Amino acid sequence: MQKLYIIHGWTYKPEPWEEVIKVLKKDYKIDAELLRVPGLGTKSDQVFTIDDYVDWAKKQIPKGSIALGHSNGGRILLNLLEKEGSDYLKGLILFDAAGIYEPSRKNDLMRKMSKAFAPLKKSKLARKIVHKALGVHDYNDAPENMKKTMTNMLDSDKVLDISKVTTKTMLVWGTDDQMTPLRQGEKMHELLKNSKLTIKEGWRHSHYLKSIEETAAEIAKQYEELK
Repeated sequence: MQKLYIIHGWTYKPEPWEEVIKVLKKDYKIDAELLRVPGLGTKSDQVFTIDDYVDWAKKQIPKGSIALGHSNGGRILLNLLEKEGSDYLKGLILFDAAGIYEPSRKNDLMRKMSKAFAPLKKSKLARKIVHKALGVHDYNDAPENMKKTMTNMLDSDKVLDISKVTTKTMLVWGTDDQMTPLRQGEKMHELLKNSKLTIKEGWRHSHYLKSIEETAAEIAKQYEELK
């Protein structure tokens, strides 16, 4: 059976994906491997660009494979295919993927609010309250080099031409995703001519954190259509 490569999103604790993989292997006999994104979960002072991540992905994923990307992982895979050609992968699964550029008032707000609440950074409780209210845990909790990396990722969407990608792609999107809203999934489906969109009612951006089993079942379903 063809191996499934998974690239996680912007998270410092990708361990829940390992639990998803255990279910994929045990219940669905799918050989899956989690590729841990450089700079996330491991100590690094490097500022990464999208090209750095594409070069890394090329070294990890053999040509002709099936790959899954969640959030920023999807962005990496879309850039890989745009740069290397759609035949680089046999099939692509995208869960709530990043890659659609929108002039983002929220990203501007993150930066402004981070500065505004700088005096509170010494208070862990105050920091948690502010971050929860803004919904920007990952950005504000990141070290400075990774904040710059995130800016590079967001800026890369401005030049990513998704319409060039013709790889057979299975899109899975949650109706309650607030990070990469459903409208972005619908836009991605429109631009990816060889794609299918599955909408999951009530699913948020990182549904795998809520239900390992449901996530694994959906992955297995999409994988079956690609293998």
